[in-house]
Amino acid sequence: MAISNFLGTRAERQETASARVREYAHIAALPEGEREEVRQIFARKGFQGPDLDRAVEVITNDPRIWVETMVSDELGLQLHGASPLRAGTATLIAFVLAGAVPLAPYLILLTPGVPRFDPFPVSAVLAGLTFFAIGALKRRFVITRWHISGIETLAVGGAAAAIAYGAGMLLRQLTDRIF
Repeated sequence: MAISNFLGTRAERQETASARVREYAHIAALPEGEREEVRQIFARKGFQGPDLDRAVEVITNDPRIWVETMVSDELGLQLHGASPLRAGTATLIAFVLAGAVPLAPYLILLTPGVPRFDPFPVSAVLAGLTFFAIGALKRRFVITRWHISGIETLAVGGAAAAIAYGAGMLLRQLTDRIF
């Protein structure tokens, strides 16, 4: 997951860099057409008359600002995305921390002197609580109630866990028949 986040974030940055190169080429080849695109962008934002003319003039007088405007407003790309290394590292840490919680009952069984118990139900409850907690904490970054966000994350994470468990059971049955 961390590698996927790293590569995805890096791909977003590469897409933005590529778009910048294309927009510089468009401005060089078809400046009037690109100027008209800026005009349409700012007209959609409510500019009109002399204000629209002035905005287009200011934007198109600086090629860097012109390109940044086209990349963000025309193409909808982020101008300054997250650091791929930082995004990947954050994902790795979060995955390890959240993933360790449901493993705890199994690790406890490795401790000498601990009475034997079935770790699966405890692990399932801890996984559910972890999903709910992640959703509740997500509330800090989205506009929703903490318990709704917690329930939503629990439902999605629980469904994913159930599918993974079902796939594991199916593979076990298949391998038991083969071996």
